[in-house]
Amino acid sequence: MYKSTILILGGGVGGIVTANHLRKNLPEDYKIILIEKNKEHSLAASYLWLLVDKRTPSQISSPLKMLVSIGVEIIYEDIQKINAEEKFVSLSNRNIKFDYLVISLGADLENVELQKDSKGTDVYSFYTLENSIKLRDRLKNFKGGKIVVMVSSLPYKCPGAPFEAAMLISDYYKKKSANAEASIFTPEPQPLPVAGPQLGQAVIDLLTSKQINFYPHHKIVTVDTLNKELLFENKNSYAYDLLITIPNHKAPNVVIESGLTNESGLPAGQAGWIPVDRNTLETKFENVFAIGDVTTIQLPGRWNPDRPMNLPKAGVFAHSQAIFVSDIISARLLNKKHPKDFCADGFCMLEAGEELAGFAYGNFYGEPNPDVKLKQLGKIWHISKVLFEKWWLAPIGFTKELYKQLMTIGSKLFGVQIKL
Repeated sequence: MYKSTILILGGGVGGIVTANHLRKNLPEDYKIILIEKNKEHSLAASYLWLLVDKRTPSQISSPLKMLVSIGVEIIYEDIQKINAEEKFVSLSNRNIKFDYLVISLGADLENVELQKDSKGTDVYSFYTLENSIKLRDRLKNFKGGKIVVMVSSLPYKCPGAPFEAAMLISDYYKKKSANAEASIFTPEPQPLPVAGPQLGQAVIDLLTSKQINFYPHHKIVTVDTLNKELLFENKNSYAYDLLITIPNHKAPNVVIESGLTNESGLPAGQAGWIPVDRNTLETKFENVFAIGDVTTIQLPGRWNPDRPMNLPKAGVFAHSQAIFVSDIISARLLNKKHPKDFCADGFCMLEAGEELAGFAYGNFYGEPNPDVKLKQLGKIWHISKVLFEKWWLAPIGFTKELYKQLMTIGSKLFGVQIKL
């Protein structure tokens, strides 16, 4: 007989970290269940390397069970219903009751391919493993021309990804001595707007140095796949040869139907997600938490007094939120002192091509605005990202612990605090 049941929905970064930390924190008489529909896990941060042929699918994938601690029950099924009020989750042929619930279901992607029935339209994406493979194969055979990386709408996960993709692809074709012109179009006013104007300008300067065109304030209205032309809300148009889209993001339908999401009519990017207490990550229901991309958290600080900002959707926050929530749940169950409020310290290793990366880090809950800095480009940050990849995909055991120790030592040497 178990004392309590903790149910975790979603086997991505947030779900895996939550399950492993809870299992580490709690005795065996507390039941931990992870529900995920896919048996194979792939590291989304490595899709960028895959599309420029620096990784193979098998190098960035692992069976989910190899990444989850012994003592965590994994159920491979689609979730049909979440009832937070009556504390149960419905699967295809049964209900599972819970005492604590952690929702880490991420974001669903829409319009990954704008014209699925039309072949040869040269519209691709890299936000799933399958689509990254398709883009990699197309890039191998692309002879040159205008490549566009386009942000379809806000918000989207991994705010640095469009810029990393453009720089990696530009570097890829320079090595091939191919004539490819890369451009980025986004409705945002600058790269990584939550990080502030100084960091945004540093990224623009980096793009300029690599002869990558950057077009802010460009919200897409129409993609003419037949004539390969983009039409934007500001009436500008642009002809492309190869289009790479950052697809529209939305909460999964099962989350929307649960009644946990906020109402429509809110500012862009805030509606349709699960609002949580920014200090505890708890929803409006007691002992029901949500973490990662499925949430919306308004930041206490802002750069423009009239423009509230939300915590970015990024794996680093799903990771840190998972550790925090697992500690809160453990403290409640074991009648121990609760951890302090969630601290939104975050970092991003921004790939720039040529095996170089920048490192942005800081306090996203900072006031009067987020306090985020960018360290100079260097190979060390690229190596750090490679090391993280190896740690993440290593099976539970000695090798994973060894990579963890190496990263912990390295982070202390460079004055960066990370929790794994």
